[in-house]
Amino acid sequence: MRAAFFETTGTPDVIKVGEIPTPEPKSDEVRVKVLAASINPIDTYIRSGAAPMSLPKPAITGTDFAGVVDAVGPAVTRFRSGDRVWGSNQGLLGRQGTCAEYICVEEKWAYPTPAGVSDEQAAALALVGITAHLGLFQRANLKAGETVFVNGGTGGVGSMVVQMAKVAGAKVIASAGSDEKAMMARELGADCVVNYKGEDFAARVKEAAGTAGIQVWYETQPPTDLDRTFDLVAPRGRVVVMAGRAARPSFPNGSFYVKGLSLFGFAMFNMTAEEQRVCADEINAWSLAKKLKALVGKSFPLTETAAAHQLQEDNTLRKAGTLAGKIVILPA
Repeated sequence: MRAAFFETTGTPDVIKVGEIPTPEPKSDEVRVKVLAASINPIDTYIRSGAAPMSLPKPAITGTDFAGVVDAVGPAVTRFRSGDRVWGSNQGLLGRQGTCAEYICVEEKWAYPTPAGVSDEQAAALALVGITAHLGLFQRANLKAGETVFVNGGTGGVGSMVVQMAKVAGAKVIASAGSDEKAMMARELGADCVVNYKGEDFAARVKEAAGTAGIQVWYETQPPTDLDRTFDLVAPRGRVVVMAGRAARPSFPNGSFYVKGLSLFGFAMFNMTAEEQRVCADEINAWSLAKKLKALVGKSFPLTETAAAHQLQEDNTLRKAGTLAGKIVILPA
């Protein structure tokens, strides 16, 4: 089979596309013919060596997948050949990645793809959808009627936060870096969008939140100004962080404890399969009801996986502003 893989960490050009043996499913695994995969920042961190993990040799890149089961191990009970499935959590912690024609996945990391949801959408929703759900509900315990602020409302995770918070009955304030992205965030359901490049950010967020303030602040970017964040969050508010491995912001301890705030950090790949299945079940229900969609910013064939990594890295690390939404890889 063809796959996009690397044998040593480094810049995007370490990725090669070539033939490697087609895997055979172990007892608890399903083999999936991959029809769509997607690239996330974590994939670039692993490939570059910034997020050291044990890796197969060669290591196939990619975390998310969607496709069709074509073989199952003897202990598999939830799927059979011909089932459409999607999932995430591959290419991590020693597991092989998804940018390949076939992958073998433990059945606990696979979920049925709802009828009417394309493989591209299912793959693009995977990691970012699960991450957004974990932060909003498992960590911050979002309730209907609360106000959520999400920094980066058209990014992969941010666009999911906007939609999920609205489905849950929250008021949503989002930030965006251009008028075009602000319009996209509004189309996703944001009640107010602040252009952080052209407006007085703090004043506009405070005005949009009103007297009740912000109950949940979802930070999708490396945190840099916790003084401002804690000032804008309501008493007993919750702040969620899930990005910025090298970030070292100063911590305003006084406002944090006086206001009774809570700070929640998490990495999706450290959450259990059971915790993530709760997210996947709701993602499936909302996708089926057409209440949730992924923004796909760019699609690449498998042969251009290195270029996909470069685009992701340019936007994650260098803030190029040339990507809104997810990158999808099409192996076929």
